[in-house]
Amino acid sequence: MTATPLLGDIPLTRVQRIEHALDGGFSGARVLGLAGDVQERAGRGSHHIHITGALTGDAAADELDTLQQAAATGEELTFAADITAALELSKVVILRFRASETAGLPGFYAYELLLAESPPLPPPAEVSGFGGLDGLGDLGFDTDILGDISDLADQAASAIDAVQSAVEQLESLASLGDLALGSGLLSGLTDRAGAAGRAGDQLAGASEALASAFGP
Repeated sequence: MTATPLLGDIPLTRVQRIEHALDGGFSGARVLGLAGDVQERAGRGSHHIHITGALTGDAAADELDTLQQAAATGEELTFAADITAALELSKVVILRFRASETAGLPGFYAYELLLAESPPLPPPAEVSGFGGLDGLGDLGFDTDILGDISDLADQAASAIDAVQSAVEQLESLASLGDLALGSGLLSGLTDRAGAAGRAGDQLAGASEALASAFGP
């Protein structure tokens, strides 16, 4: 390695070995009659960096303390090294830290670090029309039909207003049945006018609900 690896603002001097590992994110599925497994990928795993090194000299204890604190806090850190130059590593976390001290070697500490890529979370979903679901056109849902439904609702409301006006006039004529002219024609008109009025009220309520649901 030509440059000193840097973990956050901690220079990793006297590194003895760095390994990069990556899980491709494939899982095998058995298919009847097929030799081998079908490989399906859900997405690659995080990059993992395994580092072994040593701390020596008068500042070894302080350097060990710095690494121990970084591992204990669990904060995301930047990482730069020759082996990861081609990788788009924004942040890493310390998954595991080990340190050892050997008798007869004062001021000498061996350590291991296992780092894992910690990618940023995707941006939150943006609220938009139709309940915040974008791309309804991609799902085969034609949102233009909502405007057509709204127009039909307006036309139905106008037609029902005309029907109600006619029903009111018919009820006025049918009310002549109260003049005790018998239970003949005017009595029949009264019954039919009442039924027509109730039907008109029901249609008006349905039309208003439809217009309010799809109208502006």
